[in-house]
Amino acid sequence: MTLLLVLDLVGTFAFALNGALTAVRAADLDIVGVVALAMTTALGGGILRDIVLDDLPPATFSDWRYLAVAAGGGLLVFGFAHHLERLRTPITVLDAAGLSLFAVTGASKALDFGLGPVQAVLLGALTGVGGGTLRDVLVRRVPAVLTSDLHAIPALAAAAVTVVAGLAGVYGVPAAIGAAALCFGVRLLGVRYHLHAPGPPRRRRRESSGDG
Repeated sequence: MTLLLVLDLVGTFAFALNGALTAVRAADLDIVGVVALAMTTALGGGILRDIVLDDLPPATFSDWRYLAVAAGGGLLVFGFAHHLERLRTPITVLDAAGLSLFAVTGASKALDFGLGPVQAVLLGALTGVGGGTLRDVLVRRVPAVLTSDLHAIPALAAAAVTVVAGLAGVYGVPAAIGAAALCFGVRLLGVRYHLHAPGPPRRRRRESSGDG
């Protein structure tokens, strides 16, 4: 298997576990719902990536391994659901892992298809956050990428490192692991220390005795 495929499948499995754990913990879903949310989380980012690249049909539907890995992750969590309902940490760690791996594979594939460096970075980030965004929409909550502790920024950083390594001709296993580790570390630091991207300035209330 190529490096891109290996990273893609590992990211798919991590996001499948994350989606299924979210379904078990945050929503009252049956086995169909758990597996569906796992597969949506795991495959959504890659499908968006391939549609943007006009690589059709998406790899998800042309390679059975993607569907098998995603469904397997969902079934694995469903089988042990009674042990996992209260676990928050695995959801966060798996989200960071999937985000990291997909940001790298998205940027790498974009370069392979001849996109420019800026476009490749953006597509890498989209690949990383796409599945999680669809997951959050399905469980009726504001997508984590818009509110959570450093989500899009580490994905952009990992994609940028991947693009720089690719353009420099040194992209390979060490560079891919390094880029993914950067994203993973920054994401978990953001969660640990509640770091956020800058938000808009809040309006100050006008304090005037003359105001009604």
